[in-house]
Amino acid sequence: MPASDALTSRQRLVLRAFTTVAVIEACTWVGLLTGMYFKYLAADTTEVGVKVFGPLHGAAFVAYLVLSVLAWRVLRWSWGTLLTALVCSVPPLFTVVFEVWAARTGRLTPAASRTRVLA
Repeated sequence: MPASDALTSRQRLVLRAFTTVAVIEACTWVGLLTGMYFKYLAADTTEVGVKVFGPLHGAAFVAYLVLSVLAWRVLRWSWGTLLTALVCSVPPLFTVVFEVWAARTGRLTPAASRTRVLA
């Protein structure tokens, strides 16, 4: 790999953190939705799932937003890519969808990030 295409240690760190938090955010969404099901729809009206996964999801959501902005700066994403990442934080599981899309379209590699590819 040429030196110009090599990830810097900062880019690697942001990339690893971003992809990890994208998956964590999606998992906490699943936990929160499951907790809401048991709290509001099932005969069992326990609030444990919501009490546990609510704060976890809130923290993961904020971390994803912060890391999206950081990835935009460090990986040199376009404004459109940043906006897509931020919008994908709202629907359940779309952070993983965005991460897969970004990987497939080269937005998680330094060369494509520097050229600010738009799709």
